[in-house]
Amino acid sequence: MKLHSKIYGDKGQDLIVIHGLFGMGDNWNSLGKKFSKYCKVHLIDLRNHGRSPHSVDFNYEVMCEDILEYLQDNDICNPIILGHSLGGKLAMKFVFTHPDKIEKLIVADISPRKYNTDFHQNLLRTLYKLPLEDFDKREEIDEVLSSIYEDKGMRLFLLKNLYRNKNKEFSWRFNIEVLLEKVSNIQEADFIEGVCSIPTHFLRGGNSDYISSTDELIINKHFSDFSIATIDGAGHWLHAEKPEQFYNEVMGFCLM
Repeated sequence: MKLHSKIYGDKGQDLIVIHGLFGMGDNWNSLGKKFSKYCKVHLIDLRNHGRSPHSVDFNYEVMCEDILEYLQDNDICNPIILGHSLGGKLAMKFVFTHPDKIEKLIVADISPRKYNTDFHQNLLRTLYKLPLEDFDKREEIDEVLSSIYEDKGMRLFLLKNLYRNKNKEFSWRFNIEVLLEKVSNIQEADFIEGVCSIPTHFLRGGNSDYISSTDELIINKHFSDFSIATIDGAGHWLHAEKPEQFYNEVMGFCLM
């Protein structure tokens, strides 16, 4: 599948940025522009997300091959891959599948283990039931969602996926039907086998529980050359909550 991307910069090493579930490359615009001072930055949209094509298939296997196709189509050799959440697990899938294809890996707030997706499934059901054609303004949709989800930051993140379709009605950029059916496919991490020797930097939010002390043992088992840094005061969306600290961690690792 030909993935949509936005590219910043034309010098330095290629840096592939992979967003998380319900995200898109555009969420990384500000950081992408900063990264481009030293790297050629590729902000990609995963299949069924953003402006990339929709598909009935949604699992790590097909998404991994999408990344490989993107590298081949753009003549990219030995890039650094940065992935957040779902994107981080996909990046790990890629490095364990194609260890000869990348130089460094940065994994943001996710571990090489199974995660429950019940919350995401319920969220998708809620969004799917919204009669989008009945709303004239985003604020009206946000008001409905606010009665269920108190976290305004999360709601704004989701609402960035709204756009006007050809009938001038609100629609979701992500493929809500397929994600609703197949989001459980992203729970697993059974592709993590053996040991990865690629230099890998894990970043976790100090207020997040996505990388625990137990997870550190799993990471130590499967990565022979790794480091872990904690960004204090940040939750799961650490790149959005503490962008300066996140930038410094990423660039420090990329340029070392």
